[in-house]
Amino acid sequence: MEGMNVDQWMDFEANNEWEIMMKKVASFHHKHDFESKNGHDMGYRIALTVEELGELSAAVTKGKPLEECAEEMADILILLMGHSLAMKIDLKSAFEKKFARIMKREALTGRLGVRVTEYKPEN
Repeated sequence: MEGMNVDQWMDFEANNEWEIMMKKVASFHHKHDFESKNGHDMGYRIALTVEELGELSAAVTKGKPLEECAEEMADILILLMGHSLAMKIDLKSAFEKKFARIMKREALTGRLGVRVTEYKPEN
């Protein structure tokens, strides 16, 4: 499940929508030279992700326009795709593998709503 680094994506000829998106994210990392400027440090990247999740949460809970919510979601998606570049993970393959697993799970309803998890509550 090894993915490509930024340079490999820059040289890669994209053949589908996912690959085009990954190549765009790689071009952003390339433009700003993230790899040599600590932009691929996962501690730093996780902190950025928490920040962006907070911004999405604020947009939702404050009832901001859907366009602002969508922008915050896009920030998170771009960050996650960038995480896969930084870690050289094939995110599409990981998605497909995980999606196949979660589709086999049953839904549980807890105090806060529906969850689809392997967790089994104790009775």
